[in-house]
Amino acid sequence: MSYATRVVGQPNTLDYRVFIEKDGKVISPFHDIPLFADEENGIYNMVVEIPRWTNAKMEISKEDPLNPIKQDTKKGKLRYVRNAFPHHGYVWNYGALPRTWEDPNQTNSDTKCVGDNDPIDVCEIGEAIGYTGQVKQVKILGVMALIDEGETDWKVIAIDVNDPLAPKMNDVDDVERYMPGLLHATYEWFRIYKIPDGKPENQFAFGGEAKKRAYAVDVVKETSEAWSDLISGKSNADKIRLTNTSLSNANTVSEAAADEITAGGIRKDAPHIDQSLHKWFFISGSKI
Repeated sequence: MSYATRVVGQPNTLDYRVFIEKDGKVISPFHDIPLFADEENGIYNMVVEIPRWTNAKMEISKEDPLNPIKQDTKKGKLRYVRNAFPHHGYVWNYGALPRTWEDPNQTNSDTKCVGDNDPIDVCEIGEAIGYTGQVKQVKILGVMALIDEGETDWKVIAIDVNDPLAPKMNDVDDVERYMPGLLHATYEWFRIYKIPDGKPENQFAFGGEAKKRAYAVDVVKETSEAWSDLISGKSNADKIRLTNTSLSNANTVSEAAADEITAGGIRKDAPHIDQSLHKWFFISGSKI
């Protein structure tokens, strides 16, 4: 199974779209990519929206057919996160788990808040820089619960299975052991990132604590079940587009129809990135 991207428009423009292909056919990153890459071994698929160190607020578009990744806007202007010292852009590869949905009609029993109406977010903490539209295979390590304007906005902590540290990291405690300070930096980043835009600091459930892997897996399972209700019509989709190419339901479109949606798109192979420039060094950590 081979994933690639099909790009429409130029980066940093309102027209820019990144569609996902599987084996040369356009698919929806929201509805067509399986949640699990290897369920037996607990390996999940993750769609990278925002590569580490970048600022453009890219996200899977729920409202567009086949849900391409595009840059978020506010009042007609492209959105970027500010650099809140000492951070630059996003400090992880940021993205989402496919076939998940944080239901805005359901109140979580622990956070006492409803879902934020998006696929569940992922902070992938491996050393390799991703690219927009990349489909990574990741291990879940933990989860934080950001409370954003009264909504639960889960932040799953995960690591690329190909990262050198992945075999050693199996739970959230391992993050602090091998990447000391990263969990605190993650908490601090989410707490302050909206302040430069004149907004108050964000709040967290659990006092900002990162919950363990078992809890995170249960949260992901709940959002996966919510997506199943969404795609089957049990939950109200409202403005969410359920267009797909693989589910054989009322919203499934043909390959020809998918090509029409992506008219003008150009296939892009994975960019070459010199990953040696981006390796993390956690000087105070245990010997690696």
